[in-house]
Amino acid sequence: MAESSRRSTVEQPDPRVLRCVRQAALAGLALVLVWPAMRGSSTWIGWLPLWLLGMPLSAWWALYRFRLPAAWRTRRPAAGGNRQRPQARRLRRPRRGAAVRAA
Repeated sequence: MAESSRRSTVEQPDPRVLRCVRQAALAGLALVLVWPAMRGSSTWIGWLPLWLLGMPLSAWWALYRFRLPAAWRTRRPAAGGNRQRPQARRLRRPRRGAAVRAA
């Protein structure tokens, strides 16, 4: 039953919502690149590039359920970075109170 509930196809976001979010991200990018005042900060809402570019891009990514691009999913770790090494051994030292208890 668990196998039948899994979906084999990847769900695509609603194209109308995707179009709106994409247009907002591209408009924010254009504003930040062309208008120098949009690279600054506002006392009401804070840093403008975050709201004009960062939030629409994160909404766009959220529509795809935070999946990584295909190139990042197939990337392998570096050859020597994740190598299995033997676990370090503990030194056998007598405890401080062990000699007192034995006597």
